[in-house]
Amino acid sequence: MSMERSSNMDIEMHVVTDSTNHAEAKDRPKKNKEDEKTDTVPFHKLFLFADFIDVILMLVGTIGAVGNGLGLPLMTVLFGQLTDSFGTNQNNRKLVHLVSKVSLKFTYLAVFTGVMAFLQVTFWMVTGERQAARIRGLYLQTILRQDIAFFDKETNTGEVVGRMSGDTVLIQDAMGEKVGKFIQLVSTFIGGFVIAFTKGWLLTLVMLSSIPPIVVSGGLLSLIIAKMASQGQSAYAKAANVVEQTIGSIKTVASFTGEKLAIATYNKFLENAYKSGVHEGMAAGLGLGTVFMILFCSYSLAIWFGGKMILEKGYTGGEVLNVIIAVLAGSMSLGQASPCMSAFAAGQAAAFKMFETINRKPEIDSCDARGKTLDEIHGDIELKDVYFSYPARPDELIFNGFSLYVPSGTTAALVGQSGSGKSTVISLIERFYDPQAGEVLIDGINIKEFQLRWIRGKVGLVSQEPVLFASSIKDNIAYGKENTTIEEIRAAAEVANAAKFIDKLPKGLDTMVGEHGTQLSGGQKQRVAIARAILKDPRILLLDEATSALDAESERIVQEALDRIMADRTTVIVAHRLSTVRNADMIAVIHQGKIVERGTHSELLKDPDGAYSQLICLQQENAEQDQATDDQNKPENILDGRQSSQRISLRSISRGSSGVGNSSRHSLSISFGLATGLNVPDGAPANPESSSLEKTEAAAEVSIPRLLYLNKPEVPALLIGSIFAIIAGVIFPTFGLLLSIVIKTFYEVPDKLRKDSKFWSLMFMILGLVSLVAYPARMYFFSIAGCRLIQRIRSMCFEKVVNMEVGWFDGPEHSSGIIGARLSADAATVQALVGDALGQLVQNSASAVAGLVIAFAASWQLALIILVLLPLLFVNGYVQVKFMKGFSADAKMMYEEASQVATDAVGSIRTVASFCSEEKIMQLYAKKCEGPVKAGIRRGLISGVGFGLSFFLLFAVYGTCFYAGAQLVQSGKTKFSEVFRVFFALTLAAVAITQSSSLSQDSTKARSATASVFEIIDRKSEIDPSDESGETLENVKGEIELRHISFKYPSRPDVQIFKDLSLTIHSGKTVALVGESGSGKSTIIALLQRFYDPNSGHITLDGIEIQKLKLKWFRQQMGLVSQEPVLFNDTIRANIAYGKDGEATEAETLTASELANAHKFISSLQQARL
Repeated sequence: MSMERSSNMDIEMHVVTDSTNHAEAKDRPKKNKEDEKTDTVPFHKLFLFADFIDVILMLVGTIGAVGNGLGLPLMTVLFGQLTDSFGTNQNNRKLVHLVSKVSLKFTYLAVFTGVMAFLQVTFWMVTGERQAARIRGLYLQTILRQDIAFFDKETNTGEVVGRMSGDTVLIQDAMGEKVGKFIQLVSTFIGGFVIAFTKGWLLTLVMLSSIPPIVVSGGLLSLIIAKMASQGQSAYAKAANVVEQTIGSIKTVASFTGEKLAIATYNKFLENAYKSGVHEGMAAGLGLGTVFMILFCSYSLAIWFGGKMILEKGYTGGEVLNVIIAVLAGSMSLGQASPCMSAFAAGQAAAFKMFETINRKPEIDSCDARGKTLDEIHGDIELKDVYFSYPARPDELIFNGFSLYVPSGTTAALVGQSGSGKSTVISLIERFYDPQAGEVLIDGINIKEFQLRWIRGKVGLVSQEPVLFASSIKDNIAYGKENTTIEEIRAAAEVANAAKFIDKLPKGLDTMVGEHGTQLSGGQKQRVAIARAILKDPRILLLDEATSALDAESERIVQEALDRIMADRTTVIVAHRLSTVRNADMIAVIHQGKIVERGTHSELLKDPDGAYSQLICLQQENAEQDQATDDQNKPENILDGRQSSQRISLRSISRGSSGVGNSSRHSLSISFGLATGLNVPDGAPANPESSSLEKTEAAAEVSIPRLLYLNKPEVPALLIGSIFAIIAGVIFPTFGLLLSIVIKTFYEVPDKLRKDSKFWSLMFMILGLVSLVAYPARMYFFSIAGCRLIQRIRSMCFEKVVNMEVGWFDGPEHSSGIIGARLSADAATVQALVGDALGQLVQNSASAVAGLVIAFAASWQLALIILVLLPLLFVNGYVQVKFMKGFSADAKMMYEEASQVATDAVGSIRTVASFCSEEKIMQLYAKKCEGPVKAGIRRGLISGVGFGLSFFLLFAVYGTCFYAGAQLVQSGKTKFSEVFRVFFALTLAAVAITQSSSLSQDSTKARSATASVFEIIDRKSEIDPSDESGETLENVKGEIELRHISFKYPSRPDVQIFKDLSLTIHSGKTVALVGESGSGKSTIIALLQRFYDPNSGHITLDGIEIQKLKLKWFRQQMGLVSQEPVLFNDTIRANIAYGKDGEATEAETLTASELANAHKFISSLQQARL
């Protein structure tokens, strides 16, 4: 009993501790959560990576921003002159002449600000794009040069890609166009106050009292929004990690019916993100409401005090108006600066972690040019008294005084239990890690003294799990050597026995291998990896289970090839199989970090009780048992078949666990692990040209009613929000009406002026209070609706994606990186069409209706003239909105392909390090970035032209309106106060629409995102595990039959895998599938698991077609052990329990770990409980 309890504790206590130490990585964010939020870099440090051209661009952009910023204060001067021209010359015949002079000045101002605005936007956007691209490249470059320990402890692929695609966008935002915008607003602020003090210093001083509250409210707002945003980002990052893990291991998820578990985990993180989204909306609304309240109260004060100044100090109405508008233009610009401030804050926070990584100097630096290089090395390898533990689990000693000597030109084979330290020897020779004590010597020189790139160039590595990059077979082989020729590549493929299958492929060497090489079978991948190592022509060859994935025939030929290239080279083999070990000059049996036996094959066989002899006996014993199944196979060949070896390991486990006396012996032999597993589908490469452009070509027509329907549960929130949106919409036209009345009041007789100014100032105060209630309420209720919609859409999409048939994921456009980007970016963008946009629409409609009513009631002729010109103001408004949001919003999507290069490289960092491919990766990455960078620069130019033109139109329209108004007043068709009433009612309605729109996203982008989202939601999975229909059998015998099966992979429809294949597997029997790589062995497994359905023919279980069976139930009747095991970033307990929907009991988990011979190593781990 006590034994069982302690065993339970072991599983509970110990966590996943493979080379990427998930447990620590998972735990770390919790510890550092508080620190990370406050860590930022100083603002000027964002520009650390600017070159001379960037400095020039920033200088010219700054001049443009200052000039553009001064446009508004100068306009207030002209406005004051206009008011006086109208107010003091109401009955003067020279009115038109006087007004036209001022209107001409408006035209000059229009040209000046147009040019300056162009310089500001274009130059800041271009430099932002250039510097962000440079930071991306530097970050990847630094990541690639880090030691392997960094990846074990401090980062993972998801984080690197997230930072490269997400954080660099934030940094670009903080040092590109937003800086120009900030400078523009600051110069408006300064210019406004200089003019205000010049025109009427006393009134300006009184109005200054409004500045501190506006600054404080703006500052607080940016801080709160930044805090909320970082909370939301962290929740979404966790959700994104679930997506990456699930899609990256979709076959494991499908096989173990883990879809529900993945969806539940994803939804849990989405709920947290929803809450922070609502808080963010509320904070933004409160900030906006406060700013408007302070603004209207300032107007109230200014009007009361302005009236007083006219009476007591002889100010004119125009001067009062000039001062009021100048001060408010200046102070409003500070209010508008808050989005810039929050962008800076977000950029500084994002830059901290990136810059910290960029500045990190690794202990083992592949870019360090220092160190010895020799003309040639002999290849003597010695590990002398080595003490070593992995950096990720420093308490667990792997080697405790380990020594090994491999003379030059000889072959040493390392065999031993899983976790005994065989592969660690290879990691130390490759210098992925340095030992804590002791030395690793090559030719008697400590490996630390050599230049790292040079020594790695002399070492060739072929790993157990071959890593291929998402490019062509040719590119993958070429990784082995710089500037290689096509002849050398072909020769290497020939030697590695890869030429035969490559020639059969439609595109030969140019065939794309897919993400992680998924379009090739395990054997094919391994042969490409061997070709890559052969091309390198290394002095030292390290083979870590190099032939484990090959069928008997391929292994024989590849082994011959390896024997040829091993001649005169020092070779270290980590192997389980007899055939690969037999010819070694020295075999070392490693147990718990010590060599317990060493000698040649024949020497070690002399000791019948030795660990090596036990392994041989067990292999032969199993081989004899298999003889009945397949007479033709020799014992070695049977052992070499992957499926049969899987069966052997299962049998020996059951035997080993049945008798206590045998257990130690068998535990050793199992872990020598006749390599188990089935190779991944012999699927075909998808053509790179067929890479889908679904996102961009997605139907632009988006059903808004359908989106609204998704928002149906939030209808009450939407209705209440709409009422407040109408109130908010009427505020600005009302403000225009009040302003025009006040202007008329300034030219009244003293008594009336004194009385009216008090009354109207009170009205402005009431308007401010209404703003304080209406804006936060509108934003809050629409945030609830919008954030719920995002949550619902993300959840629906993810549910749909995990239930897609496995074939869907074969396409490059459905890789984990791209689907992750679509789920995060697209779902968030959809909020722009419903939620926010609906509130916007209601508010804008109210503004437009109120403005039109007021304007037409005052003077229909002038209202018509201004209405004709209003579209030009909307052009200005639209461009301003774009500018507030940022023109660079699409950067993330544009860098998708480049991100995929980074994902591949970081995910395969050992291969990159081993082949010193850092520069190659960087060249490929730079190539993928060229298009996006050019597009970014082009976008900068277009945006600049649009922005400049919008300012030109704004001031030109103002001049035209007042000229037309003067004509109407002179001809007696309207009064001067009505000219201002029409002008303010319509222009302020337009301003209200554009200003408030700046808080919502661009709807065109949202439309394509919505189309992309619905494309996923609407796609019917051809093999849907969530489909509850179908039969289930009460008693499964396990009789399997494949009848007349024809099959082609969906990603390669021109290559026939099966043609009229028939196979019967009887209940309770073990069947081994052997054949050359790519012959279709794994495809049978994929068809049995219903990852794919055959094009014709039938597969039956106990006489019933498997298509008629309930899919989830059907998959639960099978257990799949793959060639490359997939573990999730969770505890060992959770990974074992995954086989039973995560609901296994303690006893079941323990029993499974014992049967799998895993209990012993789990118990030896020293990790704290997660």
